[in-house]
Amino acid sequence: MEVILLERIARLGQMGDVVRVRDGYARNFLLPQNKALRATDANRQRFESQRGHLEARNLERRQEAEAVASKLNGQAFVVVRQAGETGQLYGSVTARDLAEVMEAGGFAVNRSQVSLNSPIKTIGLHTVAIALHPEVDANVTVNIARSEDEAARQAHGEDLSVPQVEGEEVEPEAEAPEAETTASEPATG
Repeated sequence: MEVILLERIARLGQMGDVVRVRDGYARNFLLPQNKALRATDANRQRFESQRGHLEARNLERRQEAEAVASKLNGQAFVVVRQAGETGQLYGSVTARDLAEVMEAGGFAVNRSQVSLNSPIKTIGLHTVAIALHPEVDANVTVNIARSEDEAARQAHGEDLSVPQVEGEEVEPEAEAPEAETTASEPATG
């Protein structure tokens, strides 16, 4: 199906482009969300008559997104989750969880704006991209820890994914000396 894009869409095209997309993508996503129109002669004329209004609306949305991005860019958010000693989370942190944390922090972010390829499954500091507008992105740091105290230590650069015993880091076991391994081998002869 050919559609006329009403806004910039990543990996598809700019506003006003006539592109060919799969029917399901157009019917289920582009058309219901008013991101495109079917490419008929009537719709092409309608688009050309409304082009100035659409460009002005897009510019206004972009300026709003840039204002939010300037405040949001570089922010750090803490997510407290249960995890094992190796730092593996018992659950995972998804885009929905991150959107809720940012909303609690005073930023209106939808989960669809959180660019997360796969859920986060380990503790530590993770950088996540937020797509506020097709042309405006912001990066935030998500600090995933077992407790608020651990999050503060992680924020200061301490690596908590290494198991610790009574405040001391556990050293990896050293390999056995060469003399012991040769002594246990049977003598040939």
